Parts: sequence; structure tokens; C-alpha cells
Amino acid sequence: MNKELRTQVRINAAPEKVWQILSDFERYPEWNPFVKKISGRPEVGKTIRVSLPGMGFTPKVLVFEPAKEFRWKGKLLFTGLFDGEHYFILEENPDGSTTFTHGEKFSGILLPLLAKSLDGDTKNGFGAMNQALKIRCEEAG
Repeated sequence: MNKELRTQVRINAAPEKVWQILSDFERYPEWNPFVKKISGRPEVGKTIRVSLPGMGFTPKVLVFEPAKEFRWKGKLLFTGLFDGEHYFILEENPDGSTTFTHGEKFSGILLPLLAKSLDGDTKNGFGAMNQALKIRCEEAG
């Protein structure tokens, strides 16, 4: 079984500005209500430490392309139990604004048990982060 959550927001700032804020992990506590902290070097193939409210995990970075995409893959205990490929994609619009896509592809044998929580708390968390990022980017001008 597989499931994907995908959210989007239009941000009135260039992708480079959005990326500057998205990749400034030290400042996440100032604005990010969903991802409280990211530590480690976001290099492809390396692991980072991600802290969410009530949990933390150490996913492997799959993509870290400035002003374009940040993607990681994590697992609960072992591969196949509950896995998630989390992504942030930045696309420049003709007017110079950015379409920010934030999502995750889930799989694993525990997915049926967790699906309802994903549609509620997790999707709401993605949306809260998107709106907070939009505000932060647009205030920064």
C-alpha cells in the first residue's frame, strides 16, 4: 500500500529567497510550526536529524538542489514497516513568484493503521509550515 500527501502554496518571492529561508535550519524555531529542527549537513547520501513535535528521526538526503528541491527518505525502525519520502519542490512562476510543493510518499505495512492520522495531523502540519514559510518569505521582501 502507498499513499501520498501533497500540498502547495504560492509565495510572492523568488525561489532563491524561499530557498534561503527553507535551508536556514538554524532559524526554524523562529517560524516553523511543523519541522522544529534539522541538524546535520544536507548532502546527498548523508543522514540528517529531523525533529517534529513529539518525534525525531534520521532520514537520508536524496536531493539537495538549491532553489529547486530538497528531498529525504526516512523509515520507522526498519525499511518496509513505515517509510516516508518527504519533499519540498520550488518552481518559479512567470511573475517571479514561487510555487512551493510540500509532500511525502508513504509506504509500509503500518500504513493502513496510520492513514487517518496522515490525512489529519500530518497534512495539517504540512499546511501550517507552508503558510508560515509564505509569511516569512513575503515579510522578508
